[in-house]
Amino acid sequence: QLQASGGGLVQPGGSLRLSCAASGSIFSASTMGWYRQAPGNQRELVASITSGSSTNYADSVKGRFTISRENAKNTVYLQMNSLKPEDTAVYYCNAHRVVIIRAYDYWGQGTEVTVSS
Repeated sequence: QLQASGGGLVQPGGSLRLSCAASGSIFSASTMGWYRQAPGNQRELVASITSGSSTNYADSVKGRFTISRENAKNTVYLQMNSLKPEDTAVYYCNAHRVVIIRAYDYWGQGTEVTVSS
Protein backbone atom coordinates (compact mmCIF):
# COMPACT_ATOMS: atom_id res chain seq x y z
CA GLN A 1 0.00 0.00 0.00
CA LEU A 2 3.08 2.21 0.24
CA GLN A 3 5.67 2.12 -2.51
CA ALA A 4 8.93 3.97 -1.93
CA SER A 5 11.49 4.77 -4.59
CA GLY A 6 14.37 7.08 -5.40
CA GLY A 7 17.25 5.74 -3.34
CA GLY A 8 20.71 5.18 -4.69
CA LEU A 9 24.38 6.00 -4.43
CA VAL A 10 25.37 9.65 -4.25
CA GLN A 11 28.55 11.53 -3.41
CA PRO A 12 28.78 13.70 -0.31
CA GLY A 13 27.20 17.07 -0.99
CA GLY A 14 24.87 15.60 -3.58
CA SER A 15 21.09 15.38 -3.70
CA LEU A 16 18.41 12.74 -3.99
CA ARG A 17 14.65 12.84 -4.01
CA LEU A 18 12.68 10.00 -2.48
CA SER A 19 9.08 9.35 -3.43
CA CYS A 20 6.40 7.31 -1.73
CA ALA A 21 3.11 6.54 -3.42
CA ALA A 22 0.21 5.46 -1.25
CA SER A 23 -3.29 4.26 -1.85
CA GLY A 24 -5.83 7.05 -1.62
CA SER A 25 -7.68 5.52 1.30
CA ILE A 26 -4.51 5.70 3.39
CA PHE A 27 -2.93 8.90 2.17
CA SER A 28 -5.61 11.53 2.54
CA ALA A 29 -6.11 11.39 6.30
CA SER A 30 -2.62 10.32 7.31
CA THR A 31 0.43 12.02 8.63
CA MET A 32 3.12 10.87 6.24
CA GLY A 33 6.67 10.36 7.42
CA TRP A 34 10.10 9.24 6.38
CA TYR A 35 12.16 7.16 8.76
CA ARG A 36 15.63 5.73 8.33
CA GLN A 37 17.63 2.92 9.78
CA ALA A 38 21.37 2.60 9.50
CA PRO A 39 23.13 -0.70 10.24
CA GLY A 40 23.30 -1.28 13.97
CA ASN A 41 21.01 1.65 14.72
CA GLN A 42 17.36 1.96 15.62
CA ARG A 43 14.88 3.31 13.15
CA GLU A 44 14.54 7.05 13.54
CA LEU A 45 12.14 9.70 12.31
CA VAL A 46 13.64 11.92 9.63
CA ALA A 47 10.66 14.10 8.71
CA SER A 48 6.89 14.10 8.79
CA ILE A 49 4.06 16.07 7.25
CA THR A 50 0.46 16.17 8.42
CA SER A 51 -2.61 16.13 6.23
CA GLY A 52 -2.66 19.89 6.72
CA SER A 53 0.97 20.12 5.57
CA SER A 54 2.56 20.95 8.90
CA THR A 55 6.09 19.61 8.90
CA ASN A 56 8.53 18.29 11.46
CA TYR A 57 12.21 17.44 11.01
CA ALA A 58 14.92 15.70 12.93
CA ASP A 59 17.58 18.16 14.04
CA SER A 60 20.20 16.32 12.00
CA VAL A 61 18.45 17.09 8.71
CA LYS A 62 16.98 20.54 9.31
CA GLY A 63 17.93 22.94 6.55
CA ARG A 64 19.02 20.11 4.25
CA PHE A 65 15.92 17.94 3.76
CA THR A 66 12.44 18.99 2.71
CA ILE A 67 9.33 16.86 3.00
CA SER A 68 6.29 17.62 0.85
CA ARG A 69 3.11 15.93 -0.24
CA GLU A 70 1.18 16.01 -3.48
CA ASN A 71 -2.37 15.11 -2.60
CA ALA A 72 -3.55 14.75 -6.19
CA LYS A 73 -1.01 11.94 -6.66
CA ASN A 74 -1.21 10.46 -3.15
CA THR A 75 2.54 10.88 -2.98
CA VAL A 76 4.97 12.19 -0.39
CA TYR A 77 8.48 13.32 -1.26
CA LEU A 78 11.70 13.79 0.60
CA GLN A 79 14.14 16.14 -1.09
CA MET A 80 17.58 15.53 0.37
CA ASN A 81 20.31 18.07 -0.30
CA SER A 82 23.86 18.44 0.99
CA LEU A 83 23.96 14.75 1.77
CA LYS A 84 26.51 13.46 4.25
CA PRO A 85 27.93 9.97 4.76
CA GLU A 86 25.98 9.77 8.01
CA ASP A 87 22.75 10.00 6.00
CA THR A 88 23.49 6.53 4.66
CA ALA A 89 20.59 4.27 5.65
CA VAL A 90 17.53 2.46 4.45
CA TYR A 91 14.72 4.99 4.25
CA TYR A 92 11.17 3.92 5.00
CA CYS A 93 7.93 5.65 4.20
CA ASN A 94 5.24 5.65 6.88
CA ALA A 95 1.58 6.56 6.97
CA HIS A 96 0.10 7.21 10.41
CA ARG A 97 -3.58 7.73 10.92
CA VAL A 98 -5.89 7.82 13.90
CA VAL A 99 -9.46 6.61 13.60
CA ILE A 100 -11.44 7.53 16.69
CA ILE A 101 -9.12 6.11 19.36
CA ARG A 102 -7.11 3.64 17.33
CA ALA A 103 -3.84 4.41 15.61
CA TYR A 104 -2.79 2.67 12.41
CA ASP A 105 0.69 2.59 10.91
CA TYR A 106 1.56 1.48 7.40
CA TRP A 107 5.10 0.99 6.12
CA GLY A 108 6.70 0.91 2.73
CA GLN A 109 9.39 -1.56 1.77
CA GLY A 110 12.37 0.76 2.23
CA THR A 111 14.75 2.33 -0.25
CA GLU A 112 18.48 2.38 0.32
CA VAL A 113 20.49 5.58 0.30
CA THR A 114 24.28 5.42 0.26
CA VAL A 115 26.36 8.57 0.53
CA SER A 116 29.94 7.82 -0.33
CA SER A 117 32.78 9.06 -2.49
